[in-house]
Amino acid sequence: MTAKRDNQSEKELLKELEIRAGVFNEGINADPSLFHNLDFKNEYLEQIHACFFNNHISYADSLPQAFRSPNGYRFAFAFDPASRFNIVKEEEKFYLREAKEYLFEIKFEHKPKYYNKITTNGKFMGTIAQYVGSSKISIAYSNECALLEKNMDCRFCNINETKAKYAEKQNIEWKNAGEIAETVGAAYNEGCTHLTVTGGFIPERREVDYYIDVAETIQDYTGMQDFGGTACIGAPQDLSVIERYKEAGYSRIATNMEIWDKNLFKYICPGKDAMCGGYDNWVNTLRHEVEVFGKGNVRSYFVAGLETKDTLLEGVDELSSFGVVAVPQMWMPKPGSALAEHRAPTTEWFIDLMHRSYKILVRNGITHEQFYNSTNDEGRFFDYLYDLDGDTLENIADYRIYV
Repeated sequence: MTAKRDNQSEKELLKELEIRAGVFNEGINADPSLFHNLDFKNEYLEQIHACFFNNHISYADSLPQAFRSPNGYRFAFAFDPASRFNIVKEEEKFYLREAKEYLFEIKFEHKPKYYNKITTNGKFMGTIAQYVGSSKISIAYSNECALLEKNMDCRFCNINETKAKYAEKQNIEWKNAGEIAETVGAAYNEGCTHLTVTGGFIPERREVDYYIDVAETIQDYTGMQDFGGTACIGAPQDLSVIERYKEAGYSRIATNMEIWDKNLFKYICPGKDAMCGGYDNWVNTLRHEVEVFGKGNVRSYFVAGLETKDTLLEGVDELSSFGVVAVPQMWMPKPGSALAEHRAPTTEWFIDLMHRSYKILVRNGITHEQFYNSTNDEGRFFDYLYDLDGDTLENIADYRIYV
């Protein structure tokens, strides 16, 4: 742990973080023709829509996945022609502006070399596992959710819409264990160290068997027993299966509550409520996961903005008090979801929520390393707050590998 920065530099960094929150919340207004000359094939990271797409409108042309601010913060690119934030290009440099005020020069995220490598069965590895910053990759094994046919989709989710719009262009289909293992091996050879396996809702028994197959195949292919893996699963009705994920080789596990308010959970997540033993079983699952995997090795995301701030903070406090890395994610109304035409809270609402949630995580003993290991991308507001407080991941070497 290092000393805190001086007040002036901390103030400047916090301002940059607040701009980042605004950009995510409100999207970016940019003429797509600005990016036509970016070398997405070889140099820059292009959007590949895995579980979801985060553009505020559907858009089929090539867009950048992310960019970085002068201090290295990772900004997700979400296209929205109505946003007050915009990108302009001048003399071969790109700048982020708020309306007409220049904020700073930006650098687009570089593309990992493994993206252009081909699996044995002929697929580009970049469509198998997406680089999400901080030496992490995310694997969406399936871009469909069985809850659709039951009319029980989570109301904030557009996973099925993502497959409908982008399946043909971006190889959105079921991914087998062999191609996943090959891709993990290639990404880890470039310096990646953590992966999350996630996807849509599938029957419990099929989910367990699939995740075990993936873990064992990665171990056989790479020779690593500990491959830094997180299994993102639904709450099982048979809690004894949690041990099987640990035995298979996953270091961490994730079960996303999404909503803390019990009544709202049933309405927003009808399938999670009906098919996974109800609200109480989700909480009991998280408790049992901590018993199996240990404090700080269990993660649960909340979709922040769908319930009151105080209720959500209660959930963050309750879960983190017994060792869960409980993380509010900024809700972005996603095209194709049941809540697509709704509005998210203000950027200021989210910023206040993040600061208060961070204080709760720290008070309950969740360290930056636990947070880093358990979350599935770089750029969570909390990552940077931990950094500002001096908890700098000193033991994780060079974790921003494509800057």
